[in-house]
Amino acid sequence: MGLIIAIDGPAAAGKGTLARRLAAHFGLPYLDTGLLYRATGRRVLDAGGEPADPPTAEAAARALQPDDLSRSDLRGPQADSAASAVASIPGVRAALLDFQRSFGTERGAVLDGRDIGTIVFPAAKAKLFVTASAEARGQRRWLELQAKGIDADLAEVTAQVRVRDQQDRDRTAAPLVPAADALTLDTTALDADAAFACALDLLRAHRGLG
Repeated sequence: MGLIIAIDGPAAAGKGTLARRLAAHFGLPYLDTGLLYRATGRRVLDAGGEPADPPTAEAAARALQPDDLSRSDLRGPQADSAASAVASIPGVRAALLDFQRSFGTERGAVLDGRDIGTIVFPAAKAKLFVTASAEARGQRRWLELQAKGIDADLAEVTAQVRVRDQQDRDRTAAPLVPAADALTLDTTALDADAAFACALDLLRAHRGLG
């Protein structure tokens, strides 16, 4: 198996942007594992189902197709809530686990999510836990929505980020926690370039990667 870089952290911490840049830097495939849960939640919503219902969500996870990951409606408060709900269901996580592992096994990969370093690839050589204050992450998510022309209240968006954090931390199936050997990167005061530079410094100093 090639090099695996596992990047975990809460919503809007900047882990996706960082993961894509690290993948390009190291010449590795990239997988946003959160899209798997977002697409599963969206399939449930499309069918008029309840994302928190285990049988419905598990069926949606098993029926997931590659095209589902390229949908344009996988971001936003509704998609966030649905993704968090289906991700708390053990059967959904089990259905998607093999996909994630097979993606990285052949050539290595950079994967970002919430349980990459703890569940999906616990033996990964390099693990980063990317975080930021709820206020900073709420601001980033609000700006994303504004850029898409979606009218949203900053305070409400920040509150939704806090709710998502609590759901991710409190779920019994693969809760959001840093792996014991993860390197922590706080991006509260960092832009994308600074976060990338800090991540490379951490990986060079602690994992021997350049």
